[in-house]
Amino acid sequence: MAPSHVLVPLDGSPLAEDALVHALDTFDCAVTVLNVVTPLDKSMSEGGVLEADEKRQDQGRERANAVVDRAKHRAADQDRTVETVVETGDPAEAILAYVDDTDVDHVVMGGHGGDRHRLTRRLLGTVATAVVGEAPVTVTVVR
Repeated sequence: MAPSHVLVPLDGSPLAEDALVHALDTFDCAVTVLNVVTPLDKSMSEGGVLEADEKRQDQGRERANAVVDRAKHRAADQDRTVETVVETGDPAEAILAYVDDTDVDHVVMGGHGGDRHRLTRRLLGTVATAVVGEAPVTVTVVR
């Protein structure tokens, strides 16, 4: 059965862009693109010396808006429109929450990871692995 609403999580990577192109080319339905701003905490900074501050959060939100704006333009180039959403939090949790809270019935996302002989989470990437494992809808991973 063809989906009626596809979610494409975007992180600005080439594989995520490929996932958007795949979704637009494959599905003739509503498409929502989602970018998740991950809050910076001390454990993610250089040696724990950078503080999470409002300026860094604003920069993250600006980058997220740029990512979803590029998606709007890419869709327009194909005579399509996309809904755009920016959330804050853990990427996998935000994607899964969005699926749970909306009528999304298919997720198309880029997969990241290392060498193909590694564990599944390295093949797909930790976010993709979590979404594939926990989403109550079909998930297509583009590599």
